[in-house]
Amino acid sequence: MLACLTTRERVLLGVVGLIVVTTAALEYGGGSDVAIFLVAALALAGVAWVVSFSTEAVGERFGPALTGVLQSTLGNLPELFVVLFALSAGELVVAQYSILGSLFANALLVLGLVILAGSRAAGGTMRFGRRLPNDTATLLLLAIFIISLLGFSDQAGDRASQHQVEISAIGAVVLLAVYGVWLFFYLRDAEGGEQVTPRVPLRLSVGLLAVAGVAAAFVSDWFVGSLGPAIESLGISEEFTGLVIVGIAGNAVENVVGVVLAHKGQNDLAISVVKNSVAQIAVFLFPLLVLLSLFLETRLTFVLPTVYIAALFLMAISVWQTTQDGEAAAFEGLALVGFYVILAVLTFYE
Repeated sequence: MLACLTTRERVLLGVVGLIVVTTAALEYGGGSDVAIFLVAALALAGVAWVVSFSTEAVGERFGPALTGVLQSTLGNLPELFVVLFALSAGELVVAQYSILGSLFANALLVLGLVILAGSRAAGGTMRFGRRLPNDTATLLLLAIFIISLLGFSDQAGDRASQHQVEISAIGAVVLLAVYGVWLFFYLRDAEGGEQVTPRVPLRLSVGLLAVAGVAAAFVSDWFVGSLGPAIESLGISEEFTGLVIVGIAGNAVENVVGVVLAHKGQNDLAISVVKNSVAQIAVFLFPLLVLLSLFLETRLTFVLPTVYIAALFLMAISVWQTTQDGEAAAFEGLALVGFYVILAVLTFYE
């Protein structure tokens, strides 16, 4: 059944399988926490690629719009499991900064690299459709509005700050409702797009997706389990681990896929991969995790440190300014990457 795959795809699947097995051997064979932490981070990126590949193969039967949404949704499985296991272990800081890391990595680092590749391939300026960038900006600002209100309320210590869990839960429902309505019309308006003849059998695609989903759960558990001792040994903070290491590892797929598509001149699809992921994290994954945490001892809310509330707002404005007109130059992509580097350095010293 694997004969339908290219040699490169079979090799990559083998490498990912080897990394996951190595992580398991270290976990159950008494390996050091640092080794488990580092190999598990690499395994997370590998599993994310398998999820993305199999989701795309399944989605080819339903058109490009639904494929992009499926890829964004299921491509965030590693982040979902990492945050859930972190909350189960009482690691609230890691959970919060993992979500922030996914947002910043996609909206700044990945989008910046995509624009750099796309503008280079286009000979100067990358051009793409305007609807998705503008829709994403609106969804982002709605999420940041809720985060800002709760953050400032917490800083002020007013009466509302005593009900952060309740307000976060209601805000999560609002975000999910708005996202659901947006998604309905986005997919409806995109009906009738060009479909691709499936190359990978449905049975194989679903099988790979199921295996990758199970692997993502196990690897995330091992990663979080080694987290505390590993970051203490390495001398890095929980904030930097969540925002940078988990953010980059969990979004390796969007990084590679988006840049490759942009390099090939498939600008709309490249922007779609990144923008859908940003919207998914802000108004689907984050609020979903807030609601799921109600069943755990450690509750996740939208309350974040003030410096990162400011960073989220500036991120949304920067991304909108860069993409709202449907075109972007290389220096704009480089500027987004620069924003991410500065934020990562600040977090390193937190």
